[in-house]
Amino acid sequence: MRVNRIALNGFRNYDFETAELSPGTNVIYGENAQGKTNLLEAVYILAAGRSFRTRFDRELIGFGCDRAEILADIVSHEREQTVRIVMRNGVRKQITVNSVKKTATELAGTLTAVLFSPDDLNLIKEGAAARRRLMDNAISQIRPRYAEYLSQFNRLYENKTRILKDWREKPSLLDTLDDFSDGMCRYSAQLIRYRAAFIERLREEAAPIHGEFSGAGEKLDIQYSTVSSVRNPLGSAQEIFYDLCEHQERHRTAEIESQQCLTGAHKDDLVITINGQNARSFASQGQTRTAALSIKLAEREIYLDETGEYPILLLDDVLSELDMRRQEFVLNRIGGGQTLITCCEDEGISKRTGGKVMHVEKGRIR
Repeated sequence: MRVNRIALNGFRNYDFETAELSPGTNVIYGENAQGKTNLLEAVYILAAGRSFRTRFDRELIGFGCDRAEILADIVSHEREQTVRIVMRNGVRKQITVNSVKKTATELAGTLTAVLFSPDDLNLIKEGAAARRRLMDNAISQIRPRYAEYLSQFNRLYENKTRILKDWREKPSLLDTLDDFSDGMCRYSAQLIRYRAAFIERLREEAAPIHGEFSGAGEKLDIQYSTVSSVRNPLGSAQEIFYDLCEHQERHRTAEIESQQCLTGAHKDDLVITINGQNARSFASQGQTRTAALSIKLAEREIYLDETGEYPILLLDDVLSELDMRRQEFVLNRIGGGQTLITCCEDEGISKRTGGKVMHVEKGRIR
């Protein structure tokens, strides 16, 4: 999978700019706040149908512009395609593939991309939301139905949260509480099945990568953690739904009193251990970075297994955060697919990778 050519019109700080990309490595350098990450963001939107930086399309529209447009010539499954995405204020984004209208969910799988940003280096130490985001972003690209379930779950979660926050002022709101709880349990059951299966794959792929990285001196393990009443996260959606309903019934009063949702996929997390010890509590910075690198590279391998093609790898200013040994480990494993690397200075990366070099300054690509 690759992007051959991308044109940006009114997107972030790009008035109108076009870039021809190499099918191998592309090194994009420039000072901060010039538009390097914006270019990677545009490529990510082509794959995921949404930004990794904001939930709101209006933030993608450049100052003084009435719309933002991404137009790209891509190759996916040995087939050339043209993808066009247009975003306007207050209007759902318009997506076409070879002039055929698509939804963001239908776009999934046309192109896949793995993003690795400096924030991901803190994946192990951050709160559970960061690890749920890892699962959501990855699974949505290879399982389009998952994205639909997640959207419905988030809508129900937001509505139920409002009910729990406001019921004291308007007690009649509690009349609808059980309906939202039931819906959350149904969609949570689906999300849990997908997440559990994905994490099984992730732990299988990440462990040998981490072993190679650490010189076989450390053992990485990843375990999926969900609502305590769920007996088998890999079971059927119906079995998981019944387990969640049981938990919901037992915690209904506690939810009302605490004004918080206590049952659902929003409670999920990953337990990551190194040599049997919880990495979040005991791992050093070097160990957590090695684990995070291994997880993201494992994600890339899963996409390859699923689609038969490497996803586009987006390395957003992450190499500058790594020591030379970790840099070399990453660079030695990015062959076989298209990679976009952003950095403030080339620092010999292009020579080490044989990549094409582009300079970004004030929204211009040269």
